[in-house]
Amino acid sequence: MSALGKCDPAARDPVSEADVSFINSNGLDDLAKRLADSVPESLRAFGRDLESNFKAVLQAQLAKLDLVTRQDFDVQAAILERTQGKLTALEARLKDLEAKLTPQ
Repeated sequence: MSALGKCDPAARDPVSEADVSFINSNGLDDLAKRLADSVPESLRAFGRDLESNFKAVLQAQLAKLDLVTRQDFDVQAAILERTQGKLTALEARLKDLEAKLTPQ
């Protein structure tokens, strides 16, 4: 598959566990815990249950997002940078050629 094909969602492989490892990371656990801790004291009796539910909801919502891996993003950024460089060079070359062809 070409690097450009990675932009097409249909051309991408289904999301692997490695692609969404952040969903199961400690960061998600911390966020779920902070949400559970922000619940009023009267409802904290549900503590662990709330934290588990928050985590499940966060995982489900994050899984719905059309995310790309950092590696895919970096590949596309490098391709874009190279393409912009080539475009700049071609524009300069075209300007030189036009200057040579235009009578003064």
